[in-house]
Amino acid sequence: MIHFSIPNGSSMTAPSHPKSERIDVRASLPVKHLLQEAARISHKNVSEFLLDAGINAANQTLADRTRFELSDEKWSAFQTALDQPVRAKPKLKKLLSQKGLLG
Repeated sequence: MIHFSIPNGSSMTAPSHPKSERIDVRASLPVKHLLQEAARISHKNVSEFLLDAGINAANQTLADRTRFELSDEKWSAFQTALDQPVRAKPKLKKLLSQKGLLG
């Protein structure tokens, strides 16, 4: 399996960095109770629960934009496609040279 990462696309975990910054979050009472219950069941306090969940969500969101994995066969096909000579695309050139709807 080939792993491809864009520079500075490393993932982060909660315990790897000392806590020095504060994040404030406002929530409705039902949401607060939901988070408290989920934290309790996870044997964490609400801050730990939210931080872990937020880090996991952030890593997943960013992974879609910074890393992809390919089998050896697909990696080879990908490299072959990249090595192909550039072909003229007159319709694309025309489209990109025209003004868009927003200006």
